[in-house]
Amino acid sequence: MITITIYQNQKRFVGVSCEGHAGFARAGKDIVCAAVSMLVINTINGIEQYTEDAFTLDVPQSGTDKDNNITFRLTEEISSEADVLMKTLVLGLTEIQKTYGDSYLTLNFKEV
Repeated sequence: MITITIYQNQKRFVGVSCEGHAGFARAGKDIVCAAVSMLVINTINGIEQYTEDAFTLDVPQSGTDKDNNITFRLTEEISSEADVLMKTLVLGLTEIQKTYGDSYLTLNFKEV
C-alpha cells in the first residue's frame, strides 16, 4: 500500500510525503503506483520549473530499502502557482484513492 501524508498549513498544502508500493499489480504493470508517481513527480517538476518557490526534496538513493519514498516540502511563502499545483496534486490523489480504495492508497493530512 502507498501511504501519503499531505502537509498543510492554514488550509494550504505545503508538502507531500509518499512511501510504499500500491500492490495493485506486479512491478512494471501497477497502474496505481504509476499514477501516483506521475502526479507527485509532475507537481514537483512544475513547481521547480514554473515558480520561484523554495522547497526541500528528499529522495533516497536507488537500491536502498527506502528507494520508493519521496518527501517534498515548500519552505517559504507559497506562490499562487504552487498553491494551484499542490491543490491539483491533492485532487488527483484523492480521485485515485476513491477509484481504487484504501487497500492501495491511504491519504493522511497533517497540520504543520
